[in-house]
Amino acid sequence: MRYILSLDQGTTSSRALVFDDQGAVRALAQREFTQIFPQPGWVEHDPEEIAESQFAVALEALAQAHLRSGDVSAIGITNQRETAIVWDRATGKPIYNAIVWQDRRTAEFCQHLKTQGHEGLIQQRTGLVIDAYFSASKISWILKQVPNARQLAEAGRLAFGTVDAWLLWKLTAGRLHRTDASNASRTMVFNIHSGQWDSDLLALFQIPASILPEVCPSSEVYGEVSSVPGLNGIPIAGIAGDQQAALFGQRCTHPGLTKNTYGTGCFMLQSTGNRGVKSTHRLLTTVAWKIGGITDYALEGSVFIGGAVVQWLRDALGVIRTSAEVEALANSVPNNGGVYFVPAFVGLGAPHWDSYARGAIFGLTRGSTAAHIARAALESIAYQVADLMDAMQTDTGIPLTELRVDGGASANNALMQFQADILGVPVVRPSMTESTALGAAFLAGLATGVWKDAHAISKLPRSERRFEPCVPRSQAEDMRQRWNEAVSRSRDWERLPPEPAASSK
Repeated sequence: MRYILSLDQGTTSSRALVFDDQGAVRALAQREFTQIFPQPGWVEHDPEEIAESQFAVALEALAQAHLRSGDVSAIGITNQRETAIVWDRATGKPIYNAIVWQDRRTAEFCQHLKTQGHEGLIQQRTGLVIDAYFSASKISWILKQVPNARQLAEAGRLAFGTVDAWLLWKLTAGRLHRTDASNASRTMVFNIHSGQWDSDLLALFQIPASILPEVCPSSEVYGEVSSVPGLNGIPIAGIAGDQQAALFGQRCTHPGLTKNTYGTGCFMLQSTGNRGVKSTHRLLTTVAWKIGGITDYALEGSVFIGGAVVQWLRDALGVIRTSAEVEALANSVPNNGGVYFVPAFVGLGAPHWDSYARGAIFGLTRGSTAAHIARAALESIAYQVADLMDAMQTDTGIPLTELRVDGGASANNALMQFQADILGVPVVRPSMTESTALGAAFLAGLATGVWKDAHAISKLPRSERRFEPCVPRSQAEDMRQRWNEAVSRSRDWERLPPEPAASSK
């Protein structure tokens, strides 16, 4: 039996899983870390806490599995994407907190770029839309706002990385400054067609090329751990952004196969093979992975607030004590009672891309209860995913025959059934929903000979549950129409003029 250690660095927690060569989980450890909100719309993490928590759970997982570093064939890394970290090469210390993918502080700057007419160039080169979601505007902000950062960057002292590159740097004591093609494709300065950092876009964002990591394949031996006792000597052999890793973990390696991950946000990806499909519905064309010199692409739609809406019910409203309680609360009422919840806490992602939308709850009456709000919150996740599916089917012309799902909220049976009802196609959930970590393990195992090729991976055991749609299409369409109305009323809220003050006369 051979083993892979997968480091799954997420938005709210760091996790580590040990997989065997049949793709089964042998151990899992998880640790939440601090969420920092300096101002409304700003979201930050402490990079050192990210690394410390990630390495701690890695050691914990190995201990649970009764393994030592010599028993592990490889480490795979998968990570929250777009989050930007800039550090000093000499000291190895971050010069500012990690600016998280959810952060909206650069929305105005991005709007200015749109006004200047740069959107076409950026979409053509990167497959992305201009948005504060991606890394480039975050890097620009750090270089402009942190004292002496610009001078240090131009002198070659600073390094930028998404979270994978930061972890790789820390694991190798600063020897390796690298990322993979899937993570590079989320920065808004990487040309997904040439496979290189784009000099025109770097000039547009005023980012010195010297701070960027080397872009490597998603499956290859990067190097060995040398700075974490208990992990030293293990080859680091696979890296992919979390959603691309989940696509690979769900074995969506042929064009048309589609998965949706229900995490803090929701992310739907459809494999398009060696062809990058340009979206006309504001979806993203992204690198899925690069293996053996061949780049595969995917079409992606991103929802900013998915499972995070349940955390909001728990932490902000206090209507549940644990996230797991939301299903029972939502099921305690027969329907949403006419309540619709648009969780646009940090704006709306695809296909709307409205940085100025804000969260709203519609249809409240004296009869509305916490249960109705909880049900509407869960339903909002499924509605947002359905919006993505519509746009994706129109772009590719490929009808969806099933949706493969994973991530924490996919364990919620009520949500998965509602998702199938709204989509009108089966929702397929594997019994082992750790697709993101599994994808990173598969990539690392391919590079180290644990598995010969993707075909060998596709033949590994896989059990699943199917949720078949059972609501009449006419009823589903009526519900979606009400959802669309709620979305339209939440849009552009931050830029709406204030109501005039009431007259005192």
